[in-house]
Amino acid sequence: MSKNFSQGKKNNADDEFEAGIATKSRAKTKRPSLYRVLLLNDDYTPMDFVIHILQDVFNKSSDDAVKIMLLVHNQGKGDCGVFPYEVAETKVTHVMDKAIKNSHPLKCVMEKQ
Repeated sequence: MSKNFSQGKKNNADDEFEAGIATKSRAKTKRPSLYRVLLLNDDYTPMDFVIHILQDVFNKSSDDAVKIMLLVHNQGKGDCGVFPYEVAETKVTHVMDKAIKNSHPLKCVMEKQ
């Protein structure tokens, strides 16, 4: 029993089909929401500790860390970066843990961008 598929058709009348390209529609994925991580000013946390946090947790250069620290000091808050939710939450937790461990009242928050 031989079948002829050269033209993309099956010769059996009961099972006729056309050859074609199978397409599958994909659901469009939504980009995750981004969150800004901010350090808040207080009157007790040393500037050197804030610079250390910015370099250690947020991988900022020395110059960038000083600039952000001065924003925190002068304007009450400083932007440390924009991250997906899980990353932002982890960074806030790390900052708060380090502040508590070192007996500083430094506050770090995240807000939806």
